[in-house]
Amino acid sequence: MKILLVEDEEKLADALSKGLKHEGYIVDIVADGKKALTRISLHRDDYDLVILDLMLPSMDGLEICKQMRAKDIATPILILTARAETESKVELLLSGADDYLVKPFSFAELNARIQALLRRPTETLPETLKLGTIELNAAQGRASRNGREIPLTLKEFRLLEYFMRHPNQVVNREDLLTHLWDFNYAGFSNVVDVHIKNLRRKLVGDGDKDVLETVRGIGYRLVE
Repeated sequence: MKILLVEDEEKLADALSKGLKHEGYIVDIVADGKKALTRISLHRDDYDLVILDLMLPSMDGLEICKQMRAKDIATPILILTARAETESKVELLLSGADDYLVKPFSFAELNARIQALLRRPTETLPETLKLGTIELNAAQGRASRNGREIPLTLKEFRLLEYFMRHPNQVVNREDLLTHLWDFNYAGFSNVVDVHIKNLRRKLVGDGDKDVLETVRGIGYRLVE
């Protein structure tokens, strides 16, 4: 899952980013309101959630929220605000925010609200995914094949989840980079290929059929 964090307090942004990455999320950070709206408009399909500070340089979070909804961008929005007044909360929700969190807040509460928002996407996505003999539980962070648990790193787990949400489809490297790496990734690196190789090795395990195909010149496909 990929999150755009729009926050101009550098220390808070860094702390939240580290915490979210530890939980397995991919996080991009933007500190300016207008730049954030431009990025969201150009890359509306890249993010599963936008965490939006209310007070930002050049354009505040409320205006970003309104313009996102006016552009029919349905990405869930979680607002971070220092305003606890009922009127402010009502205005945020009526402007298109899906939820809000009043500062100061605990990371545990932020994480819980994120999980709640991601459980209700625009189209219902099951927490337990099955493809052939492979089963993945997104909520528990567990994957298995023929009942054998597969020990995956966070990145390998996200890779497998992405493939299982796009079964039997060819996925190119650009799609994987867009959805599973942040925008500071160095595109010349072979990090994607290394993770794919490791994931394939773990899926095969004790001699199971190789179901992660390489489609030469295009990308990869997970098949039953």
